[in-house]
Parts: sequence; structure tokens; C-alpha cells
Amino acid sequence: MFDELSQKLDSVLSRLRQRGVLTEPMIREGLREVRRVLLEADVNYRVTREFVERVQERAVGEEILGSVSPGQQIVKVVHDELAALLGDDAPGIDWSSVPPTVVLVVGLQGSGKTTTAAKLARRFRRQGREPMLAACDLQRPAAVDQLVTLGRRIEVPVHEGTSGGDPVATASSALGRARESGIAALIVDSAGRLQIDAPMMEELGRIKSAVSPHEILFVADAMTGQEAVRIAEGFDEALGLTGIILTKMDGDARGGAALSIRGVVGKPIKFVGVGEGLEDLEIVDPRRLAGRILRQGDVVGLVERAQRAADQEESEKLQAKVLGEGRFTLEDFLTALKQVQRMGPLEQLVKLIPGVKGKIPAAATDPRRMKHVEAIILSMTPEERKRPELLNGSRRARIAKGSGRPVSEVNRLMKQFKEMNKMMKQLKGMRGMLGMSGLMPR
Repeated sequence: MFDELSQKLDSVLSRLRQRGVLTEPMIREGLREVRRVLLEADVNYRVTREFVERVQERAVGEEILGSVSPGQQIVKVVHDELAALLGDDAPGIDWSSVPPTVVLVVGLQGSGKTTTAAKLARRFRRQGREPMLAACDLQRPAAVDQLVTLGRRIEVPVHEGTSGGDPVATASSALGRARESGIAALIVDSAGRLQIDAPMMEELGRIKSAVSPHEILFVADAMTGQEAVRIAEGFDEALGLTGIILTKMDGDARGGAALSIRGVVGKPIKFVGVGEGLEDLEIVDPRRLAGRILRQGDVVGLVERAQRAADQEESEKLQAKVLGEGRFTLEDFLTALKQVQRMGPLEQLVKLIPGVKGKIPAAATDPRRMKHVEAIILSMTPEERKRPELLNGSRRARIAKGSGRPVSEVNRLMKQFKEMNKMMKQLKGMRGMLGMSGLMPR
């Protein structure tokens, strides 16, 4: 997410950080580079101009020029203004005091609208708010079946419309069912089109009148750049949006839509889709997101991923064993490895850790490395995983052949595992959370 934009902004700001003294001409030159980077990232021209003007107004002054570390002050100003550009406060959902809270999901066909509706339902359920999905996209072939399948995967009920039927009647009956069932949130998946057209907007307007949604969330494909901003303006004018959800932020989107859409449309980005999994929907906190853009990490985001991925029972057993016995087997290592993998790609996770930028080589975060380690461990017998001291030369050769990896990799893993076991013995008797960072293969 924002990889290209982050890299270029970091390059410009690094040159400013390296200077002991910053003069006004230096600041203006640096901000010209920032302006160029934002425009190359497809950020709206007016939004870029206003952003640079605000940064320059704050940066060119005695407070900045007279500081001990002027470069760091400039970075702070850029961070604050990025957060303001993204919306200042974390918006979240406007929950109704009388359930159900109705969320109408709108957008063009192909933006990931139906999958996003299921992701929202999954998120609400995880928060303890029982949701229901309403399949009101009755035009696209198999749209209802897709939502039913997704609902089954996340164990959320789906109110089905009939293909070719009346979506307004379907939405109304879904609302009645949600009220009778005591549902906390009704998520209405509406029909999309290849482009904005009058019949679609009229249909959405009738659904809005029928269910009186508390939230109208526009799902935009971040890959479409400024086109997403233009389309969002059209939907907002017709329906009065309350927020935006940007999908496909894990792809090679340049970030222009994310940084432009609030400035142009005036509505907050509430969630971003960061993967294809039904867990891959993150709430947008502007200050945290600004920190990630500037490569300052996001510890809260890392903890949230760990909480979603961790199996509480497995974690407690592992912690009790290591802290109680001071012993750590390859079976335990494999359990911990799988929990780390559930948190997401390793290259994404390290970006959330402050201070690691540029310190971990790309090869170390290659997802294949973790798969190789898993293959080596799975090629061992259960007894070998419990008693690694049994692994003599012939056994290691057999494991290497079974996993398709060279013997040198098996030897390196066992050396690292031995070092890790020494560390675990030192933790014996200690109390507190067992960190996941020491369980990752190097």
C-alpha cells in the first residue's frame, strides 16, 4: 500500500533530514519535489497545490528554522498535513441507537462491492455486532449466489432477492426481517453498473428511501486513480455519501485516489481493502495511515493483525509451555510460524514496525522463505519434531530430499532453532506475553 509514493516521499524528505540547517530556499526546493511526487502519484492537482501551500506556510518560519533538528520538524509538518488531508479523525461507523444500523453499499461493477459487503459483515461480527447481508444486486448474473456463498463462509445470514426481481422490495423485506431478528447491522449490497447511469441512480434513490440507511458507503477501486474521484462525486451528488471504502490498496495503485478523494468529495475514507481475504479490511486512522505513507510504521495496525490471526488457545498453550518448561520444540515452532503467516505477507508486516525501514533485506521477507522452513519441518517425523537432537547427518539428508531444499538450509534452520531454544530457556519463570517477533525465521 502506497509503496511507490512512500519510497519517493521518503527520498525527498531524507535529503531535508540530512541537513543541519534549513534555509527558506532549501525548504521551497524540497516542497517542489514533494509536489512533483504527489502529482506523479496521480493526486488531484488542486489538492496537491493546497497541501504544499499549507506545508510551506507552516515550515517557513522561526519555529522551524530555529529548531535543533529542522529536517525532523519538516517531516512532522508533512505528517500532520497528510493526516489532515486524509481526514484527521478515524471516522468509523455511525451506529444507530435503535438497531439495526443500515449500511447501503454502492459502487460500479468490478470495484469489489459484493466482497466488500461481506468483509464489512465479517468485521461487524468480530466486534460482537450480529450482521445480516441483503442481496439486492438482482441484475448481475450469479451476484446473489456470490453473496450467499460469502455469507456461508463467514456464518452470516443473507436475505436473498430473486434474480431479475425488485431490489427495492428485497431491501424493504430484509429490513423487516432484521428488525424481527434483533440484527445489529443490515448491509445492503446494491447493483452496480459499468458506468454511472440514470436508471441505476434512480434505483439506488428508491432503495435509500425504502430503508433510510445510516451509512451510504461508496466502494471505489483504488487502481482507477482520479476516475474513482470523479465517479465518487457523481454518487455523492445523487445519494449523499457518508464515506468511502477503497479496495485493492494492496496492488500497485499509486495512491492518488486515497489522497484526493476526501479533498475533492469532502467525505472520509472509512475503510481500505488490503487483500483478497475476508479479514483484509482495515479501518482508516488518518494519523496512522500518514505514518505508514512516510514509512514510520504502525504498531497499532500490527497488533490488530496479530489479534485477528492468533488462535487464543494455541497461543496460551505455547506461552504456558515455554514459560513453564523453558522448552521449545519444532512442533511449537511450526504452530508459531502458521500464526505469523495468518497475519499476512511478511513484507507487509515489517512495514508496520517502526525503525526497521531499510534494515531488513528484501530476501529475508520473501514469502517463499517461510514456506521453505515449513516444508523442512513437515518433512520430519513427529518424533524428530519433538526431539530435534535425533537429527544426525543421514536424517538431515533425508529431510532435505523430502522437502526439496538443500542440506545447508536444513542445517541453518537447526542452528537458528538451537539459538532460539537458548533464548526460551532464559525466559523460563518470566511472565507476560510471548512476542511473535522472535519466532520468525531469519
